[in-house]
Amino acid sequence: MDCCMQIFNHDKIPLDVPLVRRLIAEQFPKWADLEIKPVEFGGWDNKTFHLGEHMSVRLPSHAKYSWQVEKEQHWLPKLAAHLPLPITVPLAMGQPGAGYPLYWSICKWLEGSTASIERIKDLSQFATALAEFLNALQQCDATGGPLAGEHNLYRGGSLAIYDVETREAIENLEDKSYAKAITEVWDLALASAWELPPVWIHGDIAVGNLLVNNGQLNAVIDFGQLGIGDPACDLAIAWTLLTGKSREAFRAALKLDSATWARGRGWALWKALCRAFPGEKSSNWRIVDEVLAGDHRRNV
Repeated sequence: MDCCMQIFNHDKIPLDVPLVRRLIAEQFPKWADLEIKPVEFGGWDNKTFHLGEHMSVRLPSHAKYSWQVEKEQHWLPKLAAHLPLPITVPLAMGQPGAGYPLYWSICKWLEGSTASIERIKDLSQFATALAEFLNALQQCDATGGPLAGEHNLYRGGSLAIYDVETREAIENLEDKSYAKAITEVWDLALASAWELPPVWIHGDIAVGNLLVNNGQLNAVIDFGQLGIGDPACDLAIAWTLLTGKSREAFRAALKLDSATWARGRGWALWKALCRAFPGEKSSNWRIVDEVLAGDHRRNV
């Protein structure tokens, strides 16, 4: 799987509390005396810090993520009023400075802990709440929204953009019967396309971007991959976190056809094979097994 990981392993900008303190002091001196500390999970595309009690600072970790800042500043306030859960709300946009060359954001702090099986009281209830959030997001007016492209790693676009690297990862597997089963799922995912008008997609519905409070889904954060297009990319959570009854509850609450679910399975497969992070290989193979479980020919 290493052939697909290079994009996440190079030239990361070192980010720390002293840098954030310098940026705040230079550009937002009224907040210079507030405590700054890193959050438990700062994300991959951005590093997040707690600023005082009610704000967060988000700094892109690489120049290729810097365009996310302006996109979030423009669109998230427009979407927030139409969604059933709190989302990231930008309060200010920072400029390059203090040795940091990119634009960055100050946002409203959202209460909650990163989602995990241990923190979720009822996984089926959690799945339904997430599905209702995605339904509402997809129903928001998509006029003028950003289509899939480099700005969001083609989330909402065609899986074909990742066909070559996914097939290379499959070909490198030693278990050829396993590889054959994976190829069948991948081929099915590529066999259809979203034929309706584009809808809003979060682009990275994953545990690190879902906050839980008192055992329930409390907020959705990190909209760096936001765009409009095919909502299939937002379904990968069905196999990366959900299982059994909770996956069924998620599917039942969403208004999407079987072809879209087949493409969603493809997105989950691509993430597991080609977006591996250090120390997570066992988790990625569990996801592949979840994708292959059941009769995928019927897209259940």
